[in-house]
Amino acid sequence: MEAKSIPVVSVVIPMYNVEKYIEQSVNSVLNQSYHHFELILVDDGCVDNTLDIVNTFTDPRIKIVRQVNRGLSGARNTGIESARGIYIALLDADDYWATDKLAKHIQHLSMNPKVGVSYCPSLFIDEEGALLGVGQFPKLKNITKQHIFCRNPVGNGSSPVIRRAVLSEIGRFGINKDKYRKMYFDESLRQSEDIELWTRIALNTKWQFEGVSTPLTYYRVNDSGLSADVDKQFASWQHAVMLNQASHSTFFKQFYSLAKAYQLRYLARRSIQSKSKVTAFKLIHQAIYCNYRIILQEPSRTFMTLCCAWLKFLPSKLYSRIEKFAMLNFGNSSVKQ
Repeated sequence: MEAKSIPVVSVVIPMYNVEKYIEQSVNSVLNQSYHHFELILVDDGCVDNTLDIVNTFTDPRIKIVRQVNRGLSGARNTGIESARGIYIALLDADDYWATDKLAKHIQHLSMNPKVGVSYCPSLFIDEEGALLGVGQFPKLKNITKQHIFCRNPVGNGSSPVIRRAVLSEIGRFGINKDKYRKMYFDESLRQSEDIELWTRIALNTKWQFEGVSTPLTYYRVNDSGLSADVDKQFASWQHAVMLNQASHSTFFKQFYSLAKAYQLRYLARRSIQSKSKVTAFKLIHQAIYCNYRIILQEPSRTFMTLCCAWLKFLPSKLYSRIEKFAMLNFGNSSVKQ
């Protein structure tokens, strides 16, 4: 593709001090089997060697946009504003893609004109890029507003490819850094910005969410990313809910407690990963008390989380043996939430 031709898809990678991962992330885009794309790298105020690394790439499809630090949502919004493609693909700088990621999503969207957001299962990797044997394997079809709000099948910010037309329908205008601008991801959120946007799309448009069956995203899990302060994570989720609640009060009244239960279970699983056993124990019991339907709807995942929270109180060597056995026998069916 010539540098000045109009790309079909715009890939947006926000960057903030990601020198350890950015080369792998960029290469996973440049190595795509689908070539009609542009790659927009948004420098969100990096102070490490990230820019030095990306400046070594000479591919004419790469465009670097610089800004003062505005957070993940602000960097994504800047990238979307700069995009020329009819599809927008998001990739976080510490994740990477399979080589046929764009090809499969573009084909999926082309064959399904009512689908506005195409997503896929994701495989978890550690800090060094090694597969962990677990991943996100969400529901792929017949996705309702309830599914989006309660279960977030899109999963993570490196999974979706979105029609530009969808974002054009739901963008909000707001003030950031004394500038009045259009915001797609809400910049008042530092977490839960993804689920807020997916919920807003589901509630305010007729576009459908649908997934492809192949895992095409490699999602990095590291201890530094597992925030110990789950109170802040939960507060951010509640703020995301509040942003849409006033205009859809009936919907939220019906599904809030169930969504809250799943969110608490998700935070319990994150706490298990970060070895916060007391927090995990507390959160999974709060989740079940909040809405027992998580047991009826997803008994195996809920009981597995409950058991892991209890087992965390065992001696570490014994727990590690049980965890290894579970990973070998049940790992591939595990999901983030």
